[in-house]
Amino acid sequence: MPEKDAEWYLYMVRCRDGKLYTGIATDIERRIAEHQTGKGAKYLRGRTPLKLVFKKKIGSRSLALKVEQAIKKLPKCRKEKIIEAGMDLSRWLGQ
Repeated sequence: MPEKDAEWYLYMVRCRDGKLYTGIATDIERRIAEHQTGKGAKYLRGRTPLKLVFKKKIGSRSLALKVEQAIKKLPKCRKEKIIEAGMDLSRWLGQ
């Protein structure tokens, strides 16, 4: 499937130091594997092991980028609530 037509996901991983990282990908398992080996986001280098704590199908890349930016601006306590409740992201998805 061409990437422009791919389904994009938002994901959050917890680093070994407890910090949360938010990203987007079309293949979360592949992306996490890249992060675990030190490829990809510079922020995650040296913070392994990582644990996937949240994922949500978003849809288009442009919408996924918008939701990612909105989530990244939230304080950690709000991100934790999203994770704990499997919170609905509809306020950012326009649903």
